[in-house]
Amino acid sequence: MSGIKYLLDTNIIIGMYERSPAVIELFKSKQVTINECAYSSITRMELLGFPEISATEIKIISSLLSQMRQLNIQYAIEDKTINLKQQHRIKLPDAIILATALSHQIELLTLDKKLANKL
Repeated sequence: MSGIKYLLDTNIIIGMYERSPAVIELFKSKQVTINECAYSSITRMELLGFPEISATEIKIISSLLSQMRQLNIQYAIEDKTINLKQQHRIKLPDAIILATALSHQIELLTLDKKLANKL
């Protein structure tokens, strides 16, 4: 998929924004570069949908996202999401993000241990 190897969960992008040691270590250990990363439409909505988000935060997050590829929700992702929801107790946004990674056959990077266990 045109050099894309990783789908970043929302918590990873927040960790990038906050310079989280856990995210920095994860990127180092996997040798992740930003041009190998994508994010789900759901992640964009989660990141920019906070009621108290400032204009500066919107600008910084939008700039960060612009360096990656956005993967939109397609029927195959919807079907995979439905299957995941039927098989696991998983929140809808997490199911969509996981289904996106699985449908595109790329690795999901997440700090959510419950979600990581579904892989």
